[in-house]
Amino acid sequence: MSKTASQTSQIGSVLITVATEQYGVSSLKNDYHKTPEGQLIKEDRSASHSSLSQFFRSVFLPQGYPESVSNDYAEYQMWDTIQAFASSISNTLATHSLLQGMGVGDEAATVLAATFTWLLKNGTSMMGSIIFAWMKGNQLDCDAKRWRLFADFLNDFSISLEIMAPLAGTYFRWVVCFAGVCKSLVGVAGGATRAALTQHQARRNNMADVSAKDGSQETLVNLGALICSLGLLPLVSGQLVLTGLLFVMMTTLHLFANYRAVKAVRMESLNLARFHLIMNNYFSLGRVPPVDTVNAEEPVFWTLKPHWTIDIGMSFNSIETSFDNLREVYGAISSKYLLDFNRQTQKVTVVLSPEATMTDQLQACMQAELIIFVIDHSGHAVSSDLSEWISRQWLSDNHTSMLLQSFDQAKGLFPTFLHEMEQQGWRTDLCLLGTDEWRTTWDFSDLANASNRKNV
Repeated sequence: MSKTASQTSQIGSVLITVATEQYGVSSLKNDYHKTPEGQLIKEDRSASHSSLSQFFRSVFLPQGYPESVSNDYAEYQMWDTIQAFASSISNTLATHSLLQGMGVGDEAATVLAATFTWLLKNGTSMMGSIIFAWMKGNQLDCDAKRWRLFADFLNDFSISLEIMAPLAGTYFRWVVCFAGVCKSLVGVAGGATRAALTQHQARRNNMADVSAKDGSQETLVNLGALICSLGLLPLVSGQLVLTGLLFVMMTTLHLFANYRAVKAVRMESLNLARFHLIMNNYFSLGRVPPVDTVNAEEPVFWTLKPHWTIDIGMSFNSIETSFDNLREVYGAISSKYLLDFNRQTQKVTVVLSPEATMTDQLQACMQAELIIFVIDHSGHAVSSDLSEWISRQWLSDNHTSMLLQSFDQAKGLFPTFLHEMEQQGWRTDLCLLGTDEWRTTWDFSDLANASNRKNV
């Protein structure tokens, strides 16, 4: 079936092209021609360098790249590669210091003492990872960017402890154990958020392939860092100042690269931070901002500044307003959630019905953001759709009125808002709002009827 290109060119004037093919978006291309005798001839039209480049693509990139991954994949992986190299060098310095502190090369040190320290370090690390996963596991999906950056900062902090541990003298063992606990948190937070980011990057249900190729890239980087470390260790061994200087350089590069990697991610899913930015823009300008704009503005650090929190899926007992006020608001309307807020604690509480869907949760968040916007943005520019309603709310401090009217306003705006969200590329079916598991069934209508009968 297949003949050479020279054979093809000799009889090219009488050939009929019957098929062409291309491997993805690569430069691997073939044409198939039919001769007058009925033979099929394959003509290889691939670029001269295509075989080598295709080999490296198949080894280190997911199949179908770049169509099979998100648009931010290349930029993220570039910065992730840089941070992995810097982190590997830093870890080599830490391992060198740890082994030195445990007595490697010291004739006075005992194997039993070193083994005991190593086991104690591993044991405390295991306990730390279990406790952290229990306490914060449900938050890692919601704030993958923040927790990824947190893991990187904590990783560098733990490495610095390991490097300085030999200076701790009799406290060496405890410093090492504390560093081990920190690294265990890094393992949980870093591994979980990496999985969340991999899920975002995989666009053909190819999460396993994306994850495997990410591992191959990191292994190659670590191999390069290992070769560099073999040359660096003899230079820094016993040189505390030089070791510290190299560690500071690698740490600075590591943190900068991680920050750029996290900022490069453009997630279409919704979390509370991205939803807050969307709603502020929507209430101010009357339009939904695009995915890239919101992700560029999304904060990746936690702040100590007091701010509103929205807690969804909470227990009925967490509502702070009086029961009569709650019945007044929700007794006459059909809603699959109950919402309450507290100005002093800057907290919005949402109680969900068992029938509440993701759409109901988004509407509850929209109502919550509307209340927060009214309270915090007095005098600021607002969209024409909301200007008259908000101006009335600024003059009112009635808690019940605010709940009732914000519900009506959110319900009216929500269908149009949802349509605009989908037009801008946001995924309203995948929302990571940190929703808890409480579901409540209520019926205020019977209580209202009973109250009316009592008054009669």
